[in-house]
Amino acid sequence: MKNLLLILIVLLVFNCKNDQNEVDAIVINANVYTVDSDFNKTEAFAIKDGKFVAIGSTLEIQQKYSAKEVIDAKGQTVVPGLIDAHCHFYGLGLNNQTVNLVGTTSFDEVMKSVIAFQNKKKPTFVIGRGWDQNDWEDKTYPNKALLDKLYPNLPVAITRIDGHAMLCNQAALDLANITINTKVFGGEIKTENSKLTGVLIDNPMELVEAIFPEPTKQQQIDALLDAQKICTSLGLTSVSDAGLDRQVIELIDSLQKSNTLQMRVYAMISNKEENLHYYLNKGKIKTEKLNVQSVKVYADGALGSRGAALKQPYSDEHNHFGAMVIGSKDYEDLAQRIEKAGYQMNTHAIGDSANRFVLKTYEKTLANQKNRRWRVEHAQVITDNDFEYFKNENIIPSIQPTHATSDMYWAEERLGENRVKGAYAYKTLLEKSGRVALGTDFPVEQVNPFLTFYAAVARKDLKGFPENGFQKENGLTREETLKGMTIWAAFANFEDQEKGSIEINKYADFIILDQDIMEVSEEKIPLTKVQKTYINGVAQ
Repeated sequence: MKNLLLILIVLLVFNCKNDQNEVDAIVINANVYTVDSDFNKTEAFAIKDGKFVAIGSTLEIQQKYSAKEVIDAKGQTVVPGLIDAHCHFYGLGLNNQTVNLVGTTSFDEVMKSVIAFQNKKKPTFVIGRGWDQNDWEDKTYPNKALLDKLYPNLPVAITRIDGHAMLCNQAALDLANITINTKVFGGEIKTENSKLTGVLIDNPMELVEAIFPEPTKQQQIDALLDAQKICTSLGLTSVSDAGLDRQVIELIDSLQKSNTLQMRVYAMISNKEENLHYYLNKGKIKTEKLNVQSVKVYADGALGSRGAALKQPYSDEHNHFGAMVIGSKDYEDLAQRIEKAGYQMNTHAIGDSANRFVLKTYEKTLANQKNRRWRVEHAQVITDNDFEYFKNENIIPSIQPTHATSDMYWAEERLGENRVKGAYAYKTLLEKSGRVALGTDFPVEQVNPFLTFYAAVARKDLKGFPENGFQKENGLTREETLKGMTIWAAFANFEDQEKGSIEINKYADFIILDQDIMEVSEEKIPLTKVQKTYINGVAQ
């Protein structure tokens, strides 16, 4: 009798095993925020062929599925893979090969970094990025005098952190054929006492960039792989690169197809005729990891360099309005061309004048259309009744919360007490639009998405300043912030049906965190560490 009972138990266990579905991996005992339409939480899920195939309790998943890999989260928090909705992925990698000037607190520090780089690398052209005169005691623009003295024959070009101003020495200006008489629409060549200072703002920078030494193919590959390593370590599984040329996009595609590059890339093509001619005629390109169906366009410059186009003069510079960097007719014609090709238009707009022009153009161009999802990148200063344009279902604000906490120290000086109230107004944008896509604009800001999360929620810097938050009424809730970094970012890329949440049939992109960002105290959010990043269910 005892033997018969034992046989029955063995048969029952064997049959139960046979009833289980074989999958590649299961995750159990997790604190999962699915970010589905109801923002449900769960404990476990199963993965097969790179996609989520089941979601439920740990008991349910263990009963229904057997797996080659069992990932026991041991109560840790799991969220969908994070998406940076606006960044410069390739640029981040290239920056590793140039002078890093981020965090310099004076022009003396900038020069020390330039000298150290030149002594070590011995380049034929010194290129760098990251200085910000707003962080210096003397907040005026630097000039080229010291660079000319140290490097009379070696070209040097160092770009401001926002990418909208550049300091060049005379050797670089000579190579670019820039003189006191050079005229360029959409920007400024700074002069003093009828002499060049070496500072270029917005479009004139392109004359110097055109003479930069071209990176080799191996340098480009290294740049992309370096950027991937940084991003995946911080929980990013998708990036929206805001401005790439055809050659780089094709390199990304080839690296992805060879499984060398795992990062998913939403590639906005740069607004250059050769890119427009090729892609707008070819049509959209979509693979599992690459999506090309948008054009990145610049309407104006940046607030920090006073290049943002404002309706009224800057509060800290008499009779200065900033400038559009594209003509109104050219912009309207471009919008029509992009619309006819079925592409998405993603326009950098900082100042309130630029934002109004962009929004009016979008509304006019997309009249009587649906689901076009044209994006306003930054949407930084909005005044009067222009927030109402964001009620249009075809328009999405794409915003970067750390810009608010980086700029808050001097933004009111630029804009004045009243105008600044419509700046970095993320809650108002969300209320009007119904969703916001969140990014960093790295390497302008730090890559770390948990600094984005903190800035969106707390509206403070890492020292807890200001005590009550910068214009805290425009802070986002934690749920809104997580959606902006996942499902809403995916929506802005026409990818919300394939990623952005932990749901059946979506790509198994997810991350395991060392703490619950939805529950920890506010000041602990920036300390969040990623334990593991998974793309297609594979650890990176």
